[in-house]
Amino acid sequence: MSAIAQRYEIVRRQVADASDHAGRDASGVRIVAVTKYVGIPEIREAIAVGIEDFGENRVQEFTGKYGLFPDVRWHFIGTLQTNKVKDVVGKAYLIHSVDREKLLRAVDRKAAESGVVQPVLLQVNVSGEESKHGLLAREVADVLAEAAGMENVEVRGLMTMAPYGRPDEVRWVFRELRELRDSLRTSAPNGVELDELSMGMTNDFRVAVEEGATIVRVGRAIFGG
Repeated sequence: MSAIAQRYEIVRRQVADASDHAGRDASGVRIVAVTKYVGIPEIREAIAVGIEDFGENRVQEFTGKYGLFPDVRWHFIGTLQTNKVKDVVGKAYLIHSVDREKLLRAVDRKAAESGVVQPVLLQVNVSGEESKHGLLAREVADVLAEAAGMENVEVRGLMTMAPYGRPDEVRWVFRELRELRDSLRTSAPNGVELDELSMGMTNDFRVAVEEGATIVRVGRAIFGG
């Protein structure tokens, strides 16, 4: 068994254990293998061991890797500028990082031009760190209301990034995102389901799963480094 296969199996077991601890079904958690700084041979090996979802946070890397491996699900997880929307819309299985209304509108326009409906997540800055992108919690409901009037974008849920630290010290960030999602569901516009919570990376994905993550973004724990 290759090193990537071994590490991926460990991550799967950790997701399963965290799900059991929370009384959840592990099949409800999607593992996105993050390919930042990862080469083509490693991606090819990851596909061979059964990984189906990959995440990239730089547009140039995203488009290059998508072109080489178009048959897997590519998630765009990094900061997206409006002038780069054209390179991602229609290719990304899911854009995780819509952090402002202007970007949401740009995605909708490009998706309309391309004749597609683009699934997205709204990025929320739960921790309040100035270095983090994202909507403030109090802004999300208004953006959802705007999204409801857009025909070519589909908001599937929320995404956040926790501060780096001990997992239990950042648990509150994941809990607050889940609670925000749950509260928004009671008043969400028709057609907005908010099923997805993208939260948790290599350092803290186990805690994120315990708090309700449906998508975890894991790089080093799978690819090493």
